[in-house]
Amino acid sequence: MAETELERAEKRYAQAKARLQGLKNREATRQRKLDTRRKVILGGALLDLAERDSGAAAMLDRLVRNLAREQDRKAFAEWTAPSAAPSPAPASDPDGSG
Repeated sequence: MAETELERAEKRYAQAKARLQGLKNREATRQRKLDTRRKVILGGALLDLAERDSGAAAMLDRLVRNLAREQDRKAFAEWTAPSAAPSPAPASDPDGSG
């Protein structure tokens, strides 16, 4: 029995719908990967800053201590936050004017 015009249209519709869903899935995957990459970059930047800035180190420590989810806290159980290197003392003014 020959395929009717309606059956052909329904078949094309189903194929187009499947292609659209595939495109949506790929875009969602791309967005998740980009979001994860941003988080990794920001996390690395925060760790780097915490090694140089005591305020950032304290903030990082507070963030880790206040994690809401138990599974997130477990990930940091044996981790120690970087401590900022002490900032150098201000240089004294050689001519004594300041």
